[in-house]
Amino acid sequence: MSASTAIGMVGASLRSMLIGEMHLSPAVDVTILAPDEQGSGRRVNLFLYKLVENPFLKNQDWTVKPGNPNQLVAAPLSLSLFYLLTPYAPNDPQTGNATAHQILGEAMRVLYENAVIPPSYLDPGLAGARESLQVASTALDPEELRGIWTTFSQPFRLSVMYQVSTVQLDRSAAGQRPMPKRVRQVGVPDVRAPLDPPSVTDMSPASGPAGTVLTFTGVNLAGWHAGATFSNQTLLAGLPLAGDTFTATLPGGLLPGFYDVRVDVSGLFRRTFLFEITP
Repeated sequence: MSASTAIGMVGASLRSMLIGEMHLSPAVDVTILAPDEQGSGRRVNLFLYKLVENPFLKNQDWTVKPGNPNQLVAAPLSLSLFYLLTPYAPNDPQTGNATAHQILGEAMRVLYENAVIPPSYLDPGLAGARESLQVASTALDPEELRGIWTTFSQPFRLSVMYQVSTVQLDRSAAGQRPMPKRVRQVGVPDVRAPLDPPSVTDMSPASGPAGTVLTFTGVNLAGWHAGATFSNQTLLAGLPLAGDTFTATLPGGLLPGFYDVRVDVSGLFRRTFLFEITP
């Protein structure tokens, strides 16, 4: 973003770039004048004739102010600038406007090869701008072009229109507000995961009839809660553990076959054992 004087800084930056990049002998002047204002004989002129606000960038959310992370700023005023590039040179009795055409071609080459104004040519006031300044030629409506020249009562001269975007102007202090506080409490986090996690290492027996009592053995089980399911039937639900063993009884009426027995210790450990129901 830039100060409200950035519009003038853009024209100065374009002028500096054309002066630095045009290679004509003898060198030509670069002016920023209205078509009815007098300048040197051989020159190329930039005339800012229209500004258009960007309606899409106007809807941007608040952003952090550059250089001040504790301040938010509203969306800046985003503009597109339209310049009329016109060459001037004395007419030759035989070739007419050929010299002016050469000047125009060289200026167009510079603007084509520098679609983004290089930082070395930017006015110091634009050095911290968030958006780069992009230069692109654009079609000029014949009626619009005729209106420009008739307004200034000047004979028509061959001209090319260029659009420079996006130029963003800073909001005043009314468009700023402090960043809301995000950290409500500062302290040491409460870590509840154990240093030695619980683990169930064995289940016995591995087979037996329906109604068998299963014994689970493990390490670091005391103080946690055990849960167990047998073929999607709950055997234990949050049983407090006082030692490194606990038991669960299988339901009756089970058909012979192999079944999954799943154990869980406070969500920190899970394991599946295989049990065979015998006749």
